[in-house]
Amino acid sequence: MIRIDSNTSAFLALVRAGLWEEACAVSRADWGAVLRLAEEQAVVGLVAAGLEHVPSGRIPKAEALAFGATALQIERRNAAMNGFVGTLVTRLRAAGVAFVLVKGQGVAQCYARPLWRACGDIDLLLDAANYLKAKALLEPLAQEVEPEGVDVLHQGLVLDGWLVELHGTLRSGVLPRMDRVIDRVQQDVLGGDVRFWQNGSVGVPLPGADGDIVLIFTHFVKHFIQGGVGLRQVCDWCRVLWTFRDSLDLALLEARLREAGLLTEWRAFAALAVGWLGMPAEAMPLYSPLARWRRLGGRVLARILRTGNFGRNRDNSYATRYPRLVRKAISFWRHTTDCAQLVVLFPRDAVAVWWRMLLRGLAAVVKGD
Repeated sequence: MIRIDSNTSAFLALVRAGLWEEACAVSRADWGAVLRLAEEQAVVGLVAAGLEHVPSGRIPKAEALAFGATALQIERRNAAMNGFVGTLVTRLRAAGVAFVLVKGQGVAQCYARPLWRACGDIDLLLDAANYLKAKALLEPLAQEVEPEGVDVLHQGLVLDGWLVELHGTLRSGVLPRMDRVIDRVQQDVLGGDVRFWQNGSVGVPLPGADGDIVLIFTHFVKHFIQGGVGLRQVCDWCRVLWTFRDSLDLALLEARLREAGLLTEWRAFAALAVGWLGMPAEAMPLYSPLARWRRLGGRVLARILRTGNFGRNRDNSYATRYPRLVRKAISFWRHTTDCAQLVVLFPRDAVAVWWRMLLRGLAAVVKGD
């Protein structure tokens, strides 16, 4: 098992308390260090919620107020984003654009305190025809337009200060077997497997729970493999599983995970969720209490704590400091060392990802990219 210092132990205890709205007993900690961990993992709101379940007097007043002030900022930003989402949905519907909101604000509704989940971008999933319609509608209104990923139908647009991302596909680009399952789930979702979030007076379409679980899980597995994912994404997964624990099609879930080759990854993250984040074992599909999974879950947690949310703890300054060929060499070496570390966790993934990366790199050299 991994070694956890007192600050990390306090941090995880507060995350659990915030996730499940339960009592929390924490010992002394360096609260500045706890706040830094919460920021690195994008769970400041959860930790602030957890603090409300700590017995009075255990947390210095100044530190508690600092967390509370940050949570209030998150709440205000979420409320503003929800208002913008309502306006955006109304505009798209008026133009006849069919879409589904994925990740982000939809997932937040599965939390006890939706407005305390750190918000990010606004991600819309569309089929090819509606992607083009949305792009044509929104581009003239955007203050900034990011370079388009034409091959993957991806366009980022800044509208009224909010980043809106149009996705024609949610493929990982990491593991082909995983992408084949994602494609079929996406077809089901865009074909009508949806649920709705009532955002004020506007009904916002979200993926149906069975599809959403797969899309959330494959999304953070992709980022975990590629170099870094935060606890926020794992907490999202836990909350959606908890919210729909009585209605999920578990046979379908297992079949999809087997086809995607992700059963080992699921069981490792399940062990992390139950053992470290307090997820009730009875609500975690395919959870195994065997020691091998507990050990693997602990190693996964150690990697998450080390890299931070989407790799924010990593030094990426080389991307602006060196010429192109040097950057390419550093990037290749970093990916190689990442895959070497990943072998201990998920050997099949590590080999497949490294080989795919090598082939892509060679193809880029041939093309002169």
